Amino acid sequence: MAISLTLWKKQGDFVSKSTLSRLFAEGSENSSFKYEETIRPIAKALLDIETIEDTDNMDVQAMKSLLKYKIQLIEDLEKKNEELSNNLAKEKLKYHEKLDKERDNFERRIAFCREQISLKDKRIDQLMDSNSMLLNQLLTCPCRAKGQIEGNNNG
Repeated sequence: MAISLTLWKKQGDFVSKSTLSRLFAEGSENSSFKYEETIRPIAKALLDIETIEDTDNMDVQAMKSLLKYKIQLIEDLEKKNEELSNNLAKEKLKYHEKLDKERDNFERRIAFCREQISLKDKRIDQLMDSNSMLLNQLLTCPCRAKGQIEGNNNG
């Protein structure tokens, strides 16, 4: 299919020859082309769908009207898709901010609990030291030895 590049330029759009070759190549229906940059300029040039003329027969007018309608639908869906993408990005940001706040909150709680455990460990160590000291005093007390002797005499 020989297509003149001047046809593409006259509509104010330009599509490269390599893009045209890829678009009209066999198996191109499996490829992905950007509508705005590729498909629409070619459709405008080939079908001249922007203007519906009185000289067009009814089938051509109907086809152009249908194509204009579908183009409008595509543009509306692209806008909606962009809005949804933006909303999704905002929601992700909010979600990540919320997760960061929760993570910080949990880290503070863990740090507080570690401090409490450390304080309790110190207190336990102090109590163990004082208990050891009291036990040593009790075991080395002269009154205990005297009490044992008196207990032996009474027995």
